[in-house]
Amino acid sequence: QVQLVESGGGLVQPGGSLRLSCAASGSIFSIYDMGWYRQAPGKQRELVATITTDGSTNYADSVKGRFTISRDNAKNTVYLRIDSLKPEDTAVYYCNFPGTMDCSGIVCYAQPIYDYWGQGTQVTVSS
Repeated sequence: QVQLVESGGGLVQPGGSLRLSCAASGSIFSIYDMGWYRQAPGKQRELVATITTDGSTNYADSVKGRFTISRDNAKNTVYLRIDSLKPEDTAVYYCNFPGTMDCSGIVCYAQPIYDYWGQGTQVTVSS
């Protein structure tokens, strides 16, 4: 069983930066694509960034240019660097193994291929 543990969130002022981390147990991490999701209160969970096994990245238009996803397979860890934080970025951020991004407008979605979610890490952007 793979366990996903997110960390690195916090309370940040608009314009600030954070680096989120997701540690995945088990031996399957390195052979699967990885993604970051977020869910704001009252809203559907959305997929904001993905990274393939060979490092190719993709981003939702809502975050492109501000978010950077990376991975360290040796550490079974995926990262999300968030710059120029906006209040609309406030959400609980989760990692998982994504399917293909399905984008409508600036927001994207994808059903994960793994059925279990971690607790996520809260990002709050407020002055």
